[in-house]
Formats: sequence, structure tokens, C-alpha cells
Amino acid sequence: MSKRKSSSVSENPDKRAKPGVDEDGENEASDNDDHTGALLNNLVPYAGDVVSDVGIVESITLKNFMCHSLLGPFTFGPNVNFVVGNNGSGKSAVLTALIVALGGNAQATNRGSSLKGFVKEGESSADVSISLRNKGRDAYKPETYGSTITIDLKITRDGLRTYKLKSKSGHIISSKKEELLAILDNFNIQVNNPVSVLTQEMSKHFLHSKGEGDKYKFFMKATQLDQMKEDFVYIKTTKHVTKDKVLQHNECLKDLKQKYIEKKDRYNSLSSIDEMDNKLTELRKQMAWALVIEMEKELEPIKEQLKSEIHSTEKFDQKVDEWKNKVEAAELKYKQIQEQLEGITQKVQNLGPKCSELKAEAQRCNTSLKSMEVTVHRCKSSLRDLEKDKVQLSSRINDLRQSISQATGAESQARTQRMEEIKDELENLNHHISTLGQQIDQYQNACSRAKEEQGKMKREQEVLQRSIDGNKRNLQTMESSRSNRLRRFGEHIPALLNAIEEAHKKRQFRHRPRGPLGYLISLKDPEMALAIEVCLKSLLHAFTCDNYEDEKALQGLMARLFPGGRRPAIITSQFLTRVHDTRTRAVNHPDYPSVLQALEIDDPVVANCLIDQRGIESILIIKNRTEARRVMQHGRPPHNCTQAFSKEGDQIFSNRNYTADQNRANFLSGDVEEEIRHLQREIENQSAHLNRFKQQMKKLDDDIKQNEGLLRRTHLEQRNAQDKATRLQLELTDLKNVDEPQSEDLTPLEEDLQEIIIKISSKRVEHDEARNKMAELKASYDKAEQEYKQHKEQINTIAEEADAVKEDLSKADQEVMKCKHHKKHYDDKRNANLQNIKALEAKLKSKEDEVEARVTKAKIISPERLEVLRTAKSLDNEMIRLKVKISTQNEHLGDREVIVREFQEAGENYKNMAQQIKNLSSFIKCLDSVMDQRLQAYADLRRFLSARCKYYFDNMLSQRGYSGSMVFDHKNETLSITVQPGQGNKADLSDMRSLSGGERSFSTVCFVLSLWAITEAPFRCLDEFDVYMDMVNRRISLDMMLKVAAGQRYRQFVFLTPQSMSSLPESDIIHILQLKDPDRSQNSTQRSLNNDQ
Repeated sequence: MSKRKSSSVSENPDKRAKPGVDEDGENEASDNDDHTGALLNNLVPYAGDVVSDVGIVESITLKNFMCHSLLGPFTFGPNVNFVVGNNGSGKSAVLTALIVALGGNAQATNRGSSLKGFVKEGESSADVSISLRNKGRDAYKPETYGSTITIDLKITRDGLRTYKLKSKSGHIISSKKEELLAILDNFNIQVNNPVSVLTQEMSKHFLHSKGEGDKYKFFMKATQLDQMKEDFVYIKTTKHVTKDKVLQHNECLKDLKQKYIEKKDRYNSLSSIDEMDNKLTELRKQMAWALVIEMEKELEPIKEQLKSEIHSTEKFDQKVDEWKNKVEAAELKYKQIQEQLEGITQKVQNLGPKCSELKAEAQRCNTSLKSMEVTVHRCKSSLRDLEKDKVQLSSRINDLRQSISQATGAESQARTQRMEEIKDELENLNHHISTLGQQIDQYQNACSRAKEEQGKMKREQEVLQRSIDGNKRNLQTMESSRSNRLRRFGEHIPALLNAIEEAHKKRQFRHRPRGPLGYLISLKDPEMALAIEVCLKSLLHAFTCDNYEDEKALQGLMARLFPGGRRPAIITSQFLTRVHDTRTRAVNHPDYPSVLQALEIDDPVVANCLIDQRGIESILIIKNRTEARRVMQHGRPPHNCTQAFSKEGDQIFSNRNYTADQNRANFLSGDVEEEIRHLQREIENQSAHLNRFKQQMKKLDDDIKQNEGLLRRTHLEQRNAQDKATRLQLELTDLKNVDEPQSEDLTPLEEDLQEIIIKISSKRVEHDEARNKMAELKASYDKAEQEYKQHKEQINTIAEEADAVKEDLSKADQEVMKCKHHKKHYDDKRNANLQNIKALEAKLKSKEDEVEARVTKAKIISPERLEVLRTAKSLDNEMIRLKVKISTQNEHLGDREVIVREFQEAGENYKNMAQQIKNLSSFIKCLDSVMDQRLQAYADLRRFLSARCKYYFDNMLSQRGYSGSMVFDHKNETLSITVQPGQGNKADLSDMRSLSGGERSFSTVCFVLSLWAITEAPFRCLDEFDVYMDMVNRRISLDMMLKVAAGQRYRQFVFLTPQSMSSLPESDIIHILQLKDPDRSQNSTQRSLNNDQ
């Protein structure tokens, strides 16, 4: 039992100084129930100035605890303390802080389920500070802490609890909870024990408890007998386990003894087998040298093979020299043909400028000829117009001469009037024609704009339709890839891979082709999918082959499975078993990975193909496009970095950027269902957009048709108006011509006619000169064109000669390649032969080393070389037979060392087991004796504490004239309490449940005081003990508690009550803390206390 447990049963503990009075005397004094006030005064002198030295609470301070901003510091007296205040003033907060600060959990306070609930609303933490007295001989580390130990508790909003243990001077000594538990154990402080701290909820539970088992558990917990009982149960369980082990060891001991006897018999009956061991040793010596002789014989074939390979190397050297000479001759011939071709090319280049000059001269002559043809045509047109004017003017003169005699005055007036009408009508028609022209321009502009917009929308519609078709194909591919991811790369890809696998099984491929490459890679970060897909592009669908024969076979499979569709690309490159070493040319950035680093590629062939074709080791992946531009374009790009891609697919170089054509990954994305949903939404949006395009196109068609109809009608109306205006103009002209023929006016017309005749003569001369000049220019053009064609023909002839030379050059180049191929073939053969020679030399050296090592081992077994005629196999067979014989003997008798060792081990095991059983049996016997004594002591202690509790309970009840009984049933673990107001036989005893609230509270106080009398603790706290009492019960209970407190000056008592304590007698042992009512309007609590005595 710990110090805390043992202290609860001590009548007069050593650490308590109680001169002049003991607990028995106190109980005897309690028999007198007439004048408790007088008894209190009588007990005080006996108590003297004895106060507790350790464990009592000296002061407590609360900050931001529960609903109080600041409470305290409260200074407590060493004996009786009353904390008085109305509800909300902070009484329960003080008690709750005391429990929590001294290690209690939140549930024990009955004020919350978590520590974070104790932090005031709006604050980040709560602080509690408690000072405990630390004096006397039972003080805890007085040289470190001094006379006072201060415990500072901090509770955060997250429910974290931290401690600071300080000395009297304020220095922090420790912050570990283990140190706090050691202090509480030394002071025997038990905040979870209801006798030490009885909260409102625990008191109410006890008052309203209807079970006798609950009262019994309360009694056991208060006296700590329940802890003793649990310890006894654990010891009993351990004893049973130990007994079972002893029984098991007894069974084992019998087996060990029997085994020991058997080993001893074998040890005594062991016979010698030295002769067979000596013979086996001799055979081992012969065996060692027989192996040496056989290994020496194995060297001869290797030496012969090495000699043959050296001879083959000389032949390969001759072949290499022969083809080397052929390569030089072929290269010389190639060089000569190349020089010939360069000469022809130089001729063509020299003829080029002259040809360009002739072509330019021909074009210039052609231009002059065309210009002169225009001049001749213009002169011909002028002559035709002059002849026409001459005919019209002659006809006019004749008509005027005939009409002079026919004119009259009345006709002249009518013509004048008609001319005025025609002029007015012409003016209106011209204005109307101008208006119609403006309308035509408007309709034409409207039609042009509509057609331009229609063409633009048609192009956008075609782009959108292609996008919809592509998305539908992608959606179909995605839906089919639910069961097979390969279908993402094409509907024929699964069939192609199956065909490749079948062809590979039939040995149609030297190495199985790999592909599609996008299917054979995986992403480390799914966010990189779009960037890597844009980076690799068509390589995702590509296949790779080891050689051209495999490529040809794969092309045949694709032609069969892709009859009319687009085929995947095929990359031919030698397959390697290791990934290229890219350390010297790869980009290595501390923050961003390369494409090679961002991919997981299991197949080295696929990794090497992507490195060779795309250079993925030198391309960075930078998620943020702004950061990518900063890295690539602000300053020098990272070493070996050629470009970078952002997660949106943007391609960033050091001097330019490119935006991706797609916004989602189609082949490398992981979530197929999400891609399907995205494509479905995209198709729906695009289809709606397409419908809107169609509606707009239809509206534009309607507008165009309407404007064209209006344009046609306006054109027709304009032509009709123009025709009418022309007719009126002709009529007006005729009227003018009729109105002005006078005899004196014929002279000007005749002069005009003569002038036209002169112009016709002059124009004919000009026309003839232009025709002659045109003939000269035609001759010059034909000559220049002939020279150009001849020069061009010469260049074509030289070019045809160059074609033949080029063919010869191609053949020479093929011959060079053929010779180099043969030379490389024999070079490879010679190198392979040299490697074989090196391997044979290494093998020979290894064999010689093995022979030397074998000789060394043989000398260790037999220093002198033995000439052995037998083979190693026959020696080995004989050794095996001898070993079998020895083994048979050992199986019958056992190996000497094993037998000796097993005999010794069996003796030791038997001896150790016997000693263990003896020790365990002694332990169990001792444990039984101790447990019998302890259980008897436990039963006596339980009976003694029960009797004392009954005695004190009866005494307490008698203070008010009550009678009652306590019946302990330790077998069924029940406690029955009956109380009857009044004494004697006036009334029968009844259960506490039939009592009134005040009577039941008084009975509870009596029960708690009786438990106080039989348990030890430095302080006791009782919360609202008188809440259900009437004034009489309250006065009696208060007198009883004061009397008990006066008799126990070495203990501290803290009573919390909302009732007034003004009726208390004045005494130096009583300390009253009066809390002021809370300020409700400020929602904050101000502390105040009055130290009354």
C-alpha cells in the first residue's frame, strides 16, 4: 500500500501533531448533544495553536477561468474557511479550479467534459495559480521549494494543460506532471476522492441515489478500500498464473529427468571410433592431391583454345586491312565523282545570271510590244470615232438645209413650252435616280457585310463542328477504355498488341516491339498530365522496334489492322537493358523536376526512346506559368535546360512562349469517369453553341435574301428611270436641233466638218507610224525570246548530265557504305575475338590461381605431394561409404562431442528446472501466508472502519435528536442507511428516501462527517452543503462541522455556501471569504473579498 492508502487507517499518524486530544476523545465529546457551541469553545483550547504544516491551500487565483475574468488572489486560513456568495459569484469556479489545477480531470468537476470548456469565451487561455504550504518534517524538497509550493496551470483554447511548479521565491522548479503527482502523493491530496472534495453534483447524486450499492461504493472509494481490493485481486490472479506455471514445470521436470538418465547411459556406453577416423583422414589427403591433378588437366584445353583464337586474330587483321584499302579506293572514287558534279554545278551557276538577263530582256521587249499594241488600237479607235462624227455632221448639215423652209412661229412656241416641261421632268428624274443610287449602295453594303459575317461564321462553325466530332471520338474512346485503358490510344490498339504478342511467340520478331509509349509510362504527379501530354505529343501513340526487320514485320501488322486509318509512328533504335546515363546532359533543378524525373518508366527501352526522340531529361516541368517564365526568361535558364512546360501545357523557351492547343489531358489522365463527364459537358456546350450558330446563319440568310430582293427592285427602278431620262434627253436634243436651224448657222458646222477631215488625215499618219514601230518591236521580242529559249535549253542539257553524275555519285556512296559495313563487320569480329582471347586468358589465369589455391589447401592437409593413381570420384565414393559407416555408428552411439555436450546440457537443464520449481513453490507458499495475513488485515480494517463510521454517524445524528442505523453487507457490497427524526421507539426507522430535503441533507452531512473522521487528507472541501436544509438543520449541521474542525486543527476545511454566515460565532479558527455579486451588465466578474473572523 502507498503512503496515501496507509494514512487513511491511522488513528494517530506521525506527521500530524495533535497534543491534548485524539479522535476517540472527539467522538466521546460528540455524545453530548446539548450545547455544541459550548463544546466548540471547550475544544478550541485543547487544540492549542496546532496547525497543519503541509498540503493545505494558502491562496488561489483565477484568470479567464469559466465566465470570470479575474478572481482572487484568495487567501485561505489554516483551519475553517467559508466561501460565501450568490450564484454566479465564482464559488464553484474556485472549487473547479482547485480540482483541475491539482491534477483532476474535467469529468470529476461535473462542470464540463473537456478542459477547453473552462476557458472564458473570447479568450485564448485560462490561468490558475494555487499555493500549498510546505513546512515541517513532511515537507517536499524544502531545500528546493521552500515553505510554499506554487502550482501554475495554463489551459489553452485547444484543451492543452501545462504546469509550472514554482518555489516560494517564484523560481520555476519543474513543468512535468510527474513532479506534481509526486507532490500530491507526498501531501496525501486526493482531489478525485469525494471525501476530500465533495462537489454539488456528487452531493446531489448521493442525496438522490436510491441504490444501496452506490452508497457502498461511495464508502469504499472514500476509504480507499476499493484500491486495496483491486490490488488483492491482481495479486490473486498472479498467484494462480504462477501455480499454473509450477504445474507445467513439474511435467517438464519429469521429461528432463528421463532425458538426463538417457544421455547419461549413452555417455557411459560410448566406444571409440579412432581407427575409422584415421582412415578417413588418409583418404582426405589423397582426395586433396587428386583434385589438384584433375584441375591441372583442365588447363590444357584452355591453352589449346587460346592458341587457336590468336591464330584467328591474324586472319581477321588481314581482312580488316583488305577492306580498309577498299574503303579508301571507294572514297577516292566518290571524291572524284563529287568533284565532277561540283564542276557541272558551277557551270549551271555561271549560266544562271546570263539566262536571267535574257529573260528580263525578253520581258522588257514584250512589255514595249504590248504598249505599242495599245497605241495602235487607240489610234484605230480614234479614226473610227472621227469617221462616225464626220458622217453625223454631214447628215446634220443636210437636214438643216431641208428644214429651214418648213419652220413656222406657232411650232417654235410649242417646242419651247415642251422643252421647259422636259427640263423639269429631267430634273425630277435625276434627283430620283440619285436617291436610288444611294439606296443601291446601302443595299450592296448590307449584303457585303452580311456575306462577310456569314463567311466568318461558317468558318467558325466548321471549326466547332470538327471540335465536336473530335470530342465525340474521344468520348467513344474514353467509354470503351473503361474496361481497357489501351482503347484510349485507338480502337485498333488492343488487337494490334495481341497480334504483336502472337507474332512474337512465332519468332517473327527478334525483340518484341514496345508501344504505345504513352501506355507504358505513368505519372508521379497527376497534375503534370497535360504538360507531359503536350510535351510528348505523337510519341504517346508511337511504337519502337530494335531493328529494321522487326519494323518491317510491324508495318505488315499495322497495314492489316489499320487498312484506311492513320497508323502510329514506328521508331527504330537498338534496345538496351539499361537507361542512358544522362548525368552530364540532364537538367537538375532543386525545385522543379524534369520530364524524366516526373515519369515512372519501368522499361529501359521506353525511357531511352523518349530520351533520344524528345530529350525529356533536359525539359523542366514548372506548374506555375509565371514562375516558368521567370526561370526561363529572367536571366540565364538552368544548366542543360532547353525548354519548360507549365501544368496548363504552355511551352516556354528562353526567348518565346507557345500556348497549348488543348486544355485537358486525353491519354494520361487517371480518372476516366471524370474525363467522360467533362467531354459530355463539353459536347453539350458545343452543340448548344452550334445551334446558336445555325440560328444566326439562318437569320443572316434571310437578311441577305431580303436585301438582294430590294437591290434587284431598286436596280430595275433605276434602269427604268434612266431609260425614261434618256428618252426625254433625246427628245430635248431633237427639239433644240429643230429650234435653231438658221441659214447663217450652217457656216460653223461646215467649218467643224472640215476640221474633222483634217484630224482624220493626221490620225491615219499616226496610225501607220505606230504599226511600223509595233512590227519592229515584235521582231526584237521574237529575237530575245529565241535567245532565252536557247540559253535555257543549254542549262537543261547540263542539268541532265548532272543527273547521270548524281546517280554515279549515289552508287559510289553505296559502295563506300558497303565497304565500311564489311570493314566494320570484320572489325567487330576481330574485337569479339580479342575479347574472347582476353576472356580465355582471364579464365586461364583464374584456373591457374584455383590450381595454386588448391595446391595450397592440399599442402595444409598433406604437406608432401602424393602421387595418387585413383580418381577423385572413387576416393569420394569411398569417403562417403566410410562417413556413412561412421554416421551409422554415431547414430547408434552418437557423436562423441555431441554426446558429451548433450549430457552436460541435460544435467544443467534438469538442475535449473528443479531450482526454478523450488523457488516458485517457495514464493507461492510465502505469498499465501502474506495474502492470508493481508486479507485478514483488510477484513479487520474494513470491519473497523465500518464500525467507526457507524459510531460517528450515530453521534452526528444524535446532535439533532435523530436516530438511525448503517448496515454494511460486505458480501453483497451494499450499504443500507436508515434515519428517523426523533429518538427511541417513537417512530420506526425509515429509508433516507422518505425524508424531507432538509432532513436528507442533514443526514448526508452526518455521513460525510463520519467519513471525515475515519480518513486522512490535508484539506476537505464541501460545496453548498446546506442548500436543501431548513434553518434548524443548517444551524445544527454547521455547529457539528465547526466542532469537528475545531477538534482537527491540523486539517483545513473549505465550505462553499450561498447562505449568510453572519450568525457564526467569532473565532480565530474561522476565515470567511465573502464574494460580491457578479456585474451582469458588464458580463464580467470583479473580485472582492472581506476577511472576517
